Amino acid sequence: MTDTEILIGVTGGIAAYKTAYLVSQLVQQGGRVSVIMTSSAHEFIGAATFAALTGRPVCDDSFDAQQYPLGAHITLAQQASLLCVAPATANFLAKAAQGIADDLLSTTYLAFGGPVLFAPAMNSEMWSKPAVQRNVDQLRHDGVTIIDPVAGWLSCRQQGLGRMAEPEAILEEIERVVASLS
Repeated sequence: MTDTEILIGVTGGIAAYKTAYLVSQLVQQGGRVSVIMTSSAHEFIGAATFAALTGRPVCDDSFDAQQYPLGAHITLAQQASLLCVAPATANFLAKAAQGIADDLLSTTYLAFGGPVLFAPAMNSEMWSKPAVQRNVDQLRHDGVTIIDPVAGWLSCRQQGLGRMAEPEAILEEIERVVASLS
């Protein structure tokens, strides 16, 4: 993992707090981690958390000509060896499956040519909807590795399938993919 450029996308779900632990573990293993946050992710966790953990500014603006004269989505996509989105909300999965690029994370996903992992997190009713499952199937067909959600206590105060995989499981999958790149 040492010196591997890893791009972590964070979308607007309560499971974003788990992503802070994932990022910390990646950095402790020598990964060079950049974080892209969607605007809704900021409602669940602060950018200062990820900046402190990575030692890098959090990326959330598609139009930062000073830092990214070619466009943040191009530079970030070219620098990274792997892209992991955790949590991946139903909204983000739909945008990615349909090729919609209306923010920095979705645009970077489309510009990225390496291995991609998504760790979905949502209410069990949402996860079970045919539209969400069609999007997940499409993403798998497109080559995205889906780290399936697990059953457990959800933020909607119910038990069900939709809880984001634990950071250790996501880390294990990232390690597997990084090892295959060597």
